[in-house]
Amino acid sequence: MKKLFLAILVTTLAGCADMNLSSLTGGTTTDTSVRGRMQSCMLGEAQSRLQAGTLFTNSITATAQDLASTCAKKLALESMGISQQSQADATNIINSLRNLNNN
Repeated sequence: MKKLFLAILVTTLAGCADMNLSSLTGGTTTDTSVRGRMQSCMLGEAQSRLQAGTLFTNSITATAQDLASTCAKKLALESMGISQQSQADATNIINSLRNLNNN
């Protein structure tokens, strides 16, 4: 029941924002407003968690707060010039150092 409710909630929020799904998922039409980027991030994060099976581990309120917090941090990092690629590069560096240390 919670899964159905959350799916309906996400769909409703996307519809209420007067945005089509392609703009939220990286289609040709994009909403570059802060709210649009936040909604796009939250939708992507929710979809990732749904695929990973972790979207429904907490209450809807706790999950919504975590999604909002995660995306706020991601957008803040992006505005400071720290992209996901930079984060991936840092992860690779750390993993390389850990592998060197283990050998």
